[in-house]
Amino acid sequence: MFSDRTNWKLSRNRLTEALEEVKASGARVLDLTLSNPTRASMQYDEKRILQSLASPQSLDYDPQPKGLPSARAAVAAYYHAQHGLSLDPENIILTTSTSEGYSFVFRLLCNPGDELLVPKPSYPLFEFLADLQDVKLIPYPLIYDHGWQMDFHSLQKAVTPRTRAVIVVHPNNPTGSFVHTHEGELLNDFCRKHSLALIADEVFLDYSHDRSSPRSFAANESVLTFTLSGVSKISALPQMKVAWIVISGPQAELHAAQARLEVIADTYLSMNAPIQWATSVLLDQRSDIQKKLMNRVLANLAELDRHLARHKTCQRLSIEGGWYAVLRVPVTQTDEELAVRLLREKSVSVHPGHFYDFPSDGYLVLSLITPEAEFAEGIERMLELIG
Repeated sequence: MFSDRTNWKLSRNRLTEALEEVKASGARVLDLTLSNPTRASMQYDEKRILQSLASPQSLDYDPQPKGLPSARAAVAAYYHAQHGLSLDPENIILTTSTSEGYSFVFRLLCNPGDELLVPKPSYPLFEFLADLQDVKLIPYPLIYDHGWQMDFHSLQKAVTPRTRAVIVVHPNNPTGSFVHTHEGELLNDFCRKHSLALIADEVFLDYSHDRSSPRSFAANESVLTFTLSGVSKISALPQMKVAWIVISGPQAELHAAQARLEVIADTYLSMNAPIQWATSVLLDQRSDIQKKLMNRVLANLAELDRHLARHKTCQRLSIEGGWYAVLRVPVTQTDEELAVRLLREKSVSVHPGHFYDFPSDGYLVLSLITPEAEFAEGIERMLELIG
C-alpha cells in the first residue's frame, strides 16, 4: 500500500525509550540536546513580533511564486547589512523552511536515482529529504586534524556520472566548521570540472564564535549555487517558518534555474501572507537575539572547557561556529549505550555521535544554548559518569 520511499524504521530508538522512562519516573532531566531557542529561556521583543503579524495587507491575496517583493527585499537588505552583499531580490525565492528549500532544489537538479554529495558527519535530516525526492546521498568525509577539513581526495572519488550537486553546510552542524576560503576555491574548481551545482546551507552563518562575519556563498558566481537560510536560526524564530533560496552563478545558468524554480514555487505557493509582511521585522530581531545567544554559547563553552581541564580522558573538538560542541570520549561502549546510561543514571540527555554519522563510536554532541546553570550541572554529572 505504501511507497518504498517511506519504508523507514519507525520504531522508537533506545534513547527515546530511556528518556520517556526517566521523565515518567518524575526525575528532572538536564537537557544538553536543546536545539529550540524559544525553549532556552531567551527574552524576545514579544510586542513587536506579534504586532508584525497583524498587518491589514495580509487580508489581500497576492500570489507571488517567489514571495512578496517586500519580503524578498527584506532578505536582500539582511545580506547587505550583515554580510556586505548586494543581492538582486529577483534571485531570492522564499520558502517555509530550509527543508522545503532543499526539496525545491533537489527537484530542480535531480532525476530519480541521481546523486548528491553530502558531508559526513552532518545533520541527519538529509537522509529523509533525499528519500522523499527519490535521490541518493553519497557521503564525503570531513576529517579532523587540529580542526575540521574537507577531504577533496574522497570528494573526487565519490563523484559519478549521476552526481548533480555538492552540499556544504557552512558552518557544519554539528562540527561547527566553516568552509574556509581556500576550500571554497577548490570546491568551485571541483564543481566546474564535473559540471555540478553547489548547495550551501548557511543557517548558522551568523554564529561565528570569534564574532567575525564569514564569507557567504550567496554571491558565489563561479558555479551555479543555491544558498539556503532563514529566520529559524538568524532570528532564533523557528516557529515563524520563513526561509529562502538565493540563486547565484553564471548568468545563463542562473536565469534558467530561476525560471524553473519559480514554476516549482508557483505550484505550491506555500508562503502565507502574514508571515511575508512580517519578514522585515522578524529579520530585525536578529540584532538583539544573536547577541544573547552568542553570550550563552560562549559562556557554556568556557564552562565546558573548565570542566574538561580536570578530565583528561575527554576532549572537546575544535569549533568555529554554531550552537553545538562535539566531545571525543573513551570508547568503552557504543555512543548510544553511553547516552542511555547518562539518562538512566545521571538524568542527563546528550546526543550520541551516530545520530550525525560520525565514523566510529567515541563521540557525543552537546547543545550550547541550554540555560547556563542547567548546562553546568549537566556537564558535571556527565563527566562524573564518564570519568
